[in-house]
Amino acid sequence: MSVRRKPPAAIAATALVLLLCSGAGVPWGAAVAAAAKPSTPRPASPPASPPPAVARMQLLVQRAYGSPPFTLVGSKIAIRGIVTPYAAGQQVKLSVYRDGRKIAVKVVRVLPGSAGAGQFRVVLSSARAGLVQMRAAHYATAQQALLSARSSGVHFASPNLGPGAAGGSVRTLQSELNGLHYAVPLSGVFDEGTARAVVAYRKTAGLDRAAFTNTGFFKAIERGWGRFHVRYRGDGRHVEANLSRQVLAEIDPGGRVHAIYQISSGKPSTPTVVGRFHVYEKTPGFNAKGMLDSNYFIRGYAIHGYAEVPTFAASHGCLRIPIPDAGGVFAWVQIGAPVDVYNEGGGGSGRVRANAGP
Repeated sequence: MSVRRKPPAAIAATALVLLLCSGAGVPWGAAVAAAAKPSTPRPASPPASPPPAVARMQLLVQRAYGSPPFTLVGSKIAIRGIVTPYAAGQQVKLSVYRDGRKIAVKVVRVLPGSAGAGQFRVVLSSARAGLVQMRAAHYATAQQALLSARSSGVHFASPNLGPGAAGGSVRTLQSELNGLHYAVPLSGVFDEGTARAVVAYRKTAGLDRAAFTNTGFFKAIERGWGRFHVRYRGDGRHVEANLSRQVLAEIDPGGRVHAIYQISSGKPSTPTVVGRFHVYEKTPGFNAKGMLDSNYFIRGYAIHGYAEVPTFAASHGCLRIPIPDAGGVFAWVQIGAPVDVYNEGGGGSGRVRANAGP
């Protein structure tokens, strides 16, 4: 009896189907049916919506001055908002806080700006003294994600301050003077130390030498007046006495101002000698002449505390500083430290008198 053999092509097809079945783990009959039935293409999925653009928002304070920034009660500041990148149709909710309490809310549109960014701008004022800050919120949309930002705090200060005043405006005054390196307490109370710092600032800024503030005083700070200009940056840790301004400054290495004090130098009949000297002796406590914590820089000339320190030159040649400041200066000044004494326009006495005194 003869056996019919399958053609070679049929054998090859059967082997292929079995290989597919074993490789996929599918029943043989189902595999044959799948091989016999033509595949139907699936419909294309609709394109996904693009994700919201990655963005950021920032708030910039304009028309405020100083460090930390301040302005006067009733003055106007501006807050500029920048949203990057710009997306059409967006809004931002702005909340204004004074001393931590919400006082106003406003919704503004984000307008196209430059370089692909969006922008908005608002103007603020405060009829009361306090720390004002703005917070901004952009709620998520299909075009842009949730965003938030805060501005720097701006102190709205009362301009007219004097001995006995207290509160936020005095803290603002003290912070500004401290930022300019005047020796001043940070207590929030207009005490004698604050009065001395105010007088020292007024001397340096060329204002009337009085122990109170007003609008002109704060405007001078806004204009950048009252900074001590170091003359001898190469002298390392040293002292500079500006006789024209009647102030003394402790200078750290590199020409950085450490602290500024008011002084009273030698009156016209007994002028303070000008030049570059070095501290050669330090005597703590009071001496028989009423000099406290004396730092001698040549012969009998010294930087020392004294009971009377008027706003003008009145000493017998020494550099008088107020009694409460004497201990701090004495601790800072070192033996051998350079002492540079000068008038801004040059000149002055170069005569070293033997009887120089307090």
